[in-house]
Amino acid sequence: MLISFTSRRISTLSVLACLLFFSGIFAKSSPEKNSNPLLYQFNQPVKFDELQVEHVKAATETAISRAKTTLEKIYNVPEGKRTWENTMLVLDELENDIFNAIGVIYLMGNAHPDDAIRLAALDGVSEFNEFSTELGLDEKLYQAVKDYSQTEEAKQLTGYKKKFVEESVRGFERNGFALSKEKREELKVLQNKINDLSQEFQKNIAEQNDFLIVEEKDMEGLPEDYKKLRRQEDGTYKVDLSYPSYQPFMKYAVSEPARKALYIKYNNRAADKNLDILKQLIIERNKLADLLGYKTYAEYVVEERMAQTPRNVWDFENNLIEKVKEKARKDYEELLEVKREYLNDQSVDVINPWEASFYSNLLLKNKYEVDAEKVKEYFEINNVIQGLFYIAQNLFDVEFEEVKDADVWHEDVKLFNVKQNGKVISRFYFDLHPRKNKYSHAACFAMTKVKLTADGYQMPSATLECNFPQATDEKPALLPVSDVETFFHEFGHVLHNVLSKSELATFAGTSVARDFVEAPSQIFENWVWNYDVLKMFAKHYKTGEVLPKELFDKMYAAKNVGSGLATCQQVFYGMIDMTYHDGFNPDGNETTTDVVKRLQNEVTLYPYLEGTNFQAAFGHLTGYAAGYYGYLWSNVYAADMFSVFEKNGVMDKETGRRYRDIILAKGATEEEIDLVKEFLQREPNPDAFFKSLGLE
Repeated sequence: MLISFTSRRISTLSVLACLLFFSGIFAKSSPEKNSNPLLYQFNQPVKFDELQVEHVKAATETAISRAKTTLEKIYNVPEGKRTWENTMLVLDELENDIFNAIGVIYLMGNAHPDDAIRLAALDGVSEFNEFSTELGLDEKLYQAVKDYSQTEEAKQLTGYKKKFVEESVRGFERNGFALSKEKREELKVLQNKINDLSQEFQKNIAEQNDFLIVEEKDMEGLPEDYKKLRRQEDGTYKVDLSYPSYQPFMKYAVSEPARKALYIKYNNRAADKNLDILKQLIIERNKLADLLGYKTYAEYVVEERMAQTPRNVWDFENNLIEKVKEKARKDYEELLEVKREYLNDQSVDVINPWEASFYSNLLLKNKYEVDAEKVKEYFEINNVIQGLFYIAQNLFDVEFEEVKDADVWHEDVKLFNVKQNGKVISRFYFDLHPRKNKYSHAACFAMTKVKLTADGYQMPSATLECNFPQATDEKPALLPVSDVETFFHEFGHVLHNVLSKSELATFAGTSVARDFVEAPSQIFENWVWNYDVLKMFAKHYKTGEVLPKELFDKMYAAKNVGSGLATCQQVFYGMIDMTYHDGFNPDGNETTTDVVKRLQNEVTLYPYLEGTNFQAAFGHLTGYAAGYYGYLWSNVYAADMFSVFEKNGVMDKETGRRYRDIILAKGATEEEIDLVKEFLQREPNPDAFFKSLGLE
């Protein structure tokens, strides 16, 4: 998932509250500051092995101090002398410096193995959030930008420069500059509360360490390598709630009571703390929307997205349900048939949520003859990486080169340079395996953005944080095909960052509208499902045998098994998010859990289980507040854009370079819908999306 997300323009001024996809820290610094690895030299990678806890606070204070100095430059421009260079370009430099400072610190708060550094980093993020809030409410800064926008020079601007001025003014005004000074102070307090609550919500999810202890009999059906990693000295098994533990257990464990017990624990992660935090978060967001003159927080958020209004989002979600409900019912009936046969009981009429994965696996294995355990033997992680790199390098005319003996924050982490025409243009890190207190899903964290400076382009950089299975003594790390898709998806976000060519950091890479930001990652999943591509890297980890075409055909036939149910599940997530933020009263008769219960029973076909609180660990409720619908919204555009590759050839270099130059490189320098139209050379439509679900 892209946890990350940069928000949109004055963005840094509201950007820092949306934390995933953040930027790293290759800030310029004077020689005497070089002892702090977080304040290293321009375009040089961070020396993570030198990082100490005291560096985090020092880097935070230094970055904020520098930003204040830059602010003074903008303030002090004489009346009538404002230009693009002394106002808007300096504003972009200010946003860039802040972004460069928070990025790696935020990453360390989610990935560093040392608790002291991790917690110090989260404290640093809170400080940046508070400073960001101050910037968004800085009357002198607003007036400087507003004054420039009214100059003759500004009125003659075109392209990205005009766009930057207009969106900067609008960003400030969305931050309350129609309010009195007293009300702006109230807004500042609200924004800081929201930032702090969001940080606490994510911290509680990351720090939950619950687990289920089961007996040998409860492990029936699980692969031996899975069992070995979790076997304890007393013969019991400790199953934690990380993805590599939870998902295989729900898929393979024969014991229905054990699956149910794990499901309950998984869907109560952080519930002891986060239910109260979520309620308060919604309360504060409602206050913010009301103060700014919006009917709901969703109205405030969606206004600057492609969707523009909550009504358009609700129409989109409801139309999707209408379109896929017949397919979902067929999917559900297929699962019921599997369960009836398995239990030898024709009266069965319910699939419970803790049974769905188990019976889906049996369906694939028995009816479609796809054994997930056999399939993953063809996806050893290093081979997947080689395939991923081969596709991206050939399509986008770049080269990836691993940096040997790189300075990293954990021994699992690897660093790669991106080269074009023999020159390093960007870099990215891979941090692919789970560990305690690490970010628990899969996401791209932007670290620095591209920007044209007096010294040339600042190199963009990003980190891929994942939780893929680890190798054992008997087997290398083997990925289920769903993890292969996830890998390709998240690497699509990396490409959006590291192949960006924007002259302004504000518009670089993933700084696009949040309901479009997933499209460049979703499109990249499609290469997993082309056999001519797959056979280049999908090889059996023991024999080297290429994935047989017969097996691939079965996988492809099974690809849309359950697509209706899966789409309903995504609509369910989006509707939970929109319901909480579009008129919901957290002090009313309906609790956040009541909303989950109601929508799960209305939108999905799996009945809600009393006593579960899924929303407590739904991390997107902070970074994607009123924006989770964007996953499906952007997927419509992703599918449509991939149809061009299907027509021209999925490895067609000309199409790949057009996509690189129009979609990846331009970032937010133009309106997203215009970029899509330019690439498609026509108006977009949802036909390819519905085809991808098997709804032709």
